[in-house]
Amino acid sequence: MKKSENVKQLAVGAVLTALVVILQLLGSFIRFGPFSISLVLVPIVLGAALCNAYIGGWLGFVFGVTVLLSGDAAAFLVVNPIGTVITVLAKGLLCGLAAGLVYSTVKHKNNYLAVFLAAVVCPVVNTGIFLLGCKLFFMQTITEWGLALGFANAAEYMFLGLAGGNFIFELVANILLAPVILRILNIFKKG
Repeated sequence: MKKSENVKQLAVGAVLTALVVILQLLGSFIRFGPFSISLVLVPIVLGAALCNAYIGGWLGFVFGVTVLLSGDAAAFLVVNPIGTVITVLAKGLLCGLAAGLVYSTVKHKNNYLAVFLAAVVCPVVNTGIFLLGCKLFFMQTITEWGLALGFANAAEYMFLGLAGGNFIFELVANILLAPVILRILNIFKKG
């Protein structure tokens, strides 16, 4: 890769890193159920597509660190600090990496499809790793929280109470913004 291309990717990565932090901090004020909505998934997809899967992973990692520092994971930190850190960092890192890998695999066939699939994969992986972390590290607590809120079982609470609404919002937002991401990619490639 040429030096100018590396500099361009670093600059884009830096700007998107700042955007991820800002959007996560602002997004922590927008609640859908007990948790904030991850508005940062869009710049993660954008970074994964504009730069590469590693930048996508970096942006996801920054997202995870910001979630931990913002207090968004406080309810889980008191239950299992190590499990919380592993889950939050893994879900961020892996959603960015997955978006980048999907985009780079499909972009040669159809750029619009590549953006669309990356925009779908990002919230699927983010939520999937969150649910897996809940299962591995917090099942007893999740069961208690669910019963206290009137859910019949932990699985129902995990899908309907904890993650369902957030996932649908994030997925729809990413799908609706995929054409915007594509437009930005096209402008970026021309410049």
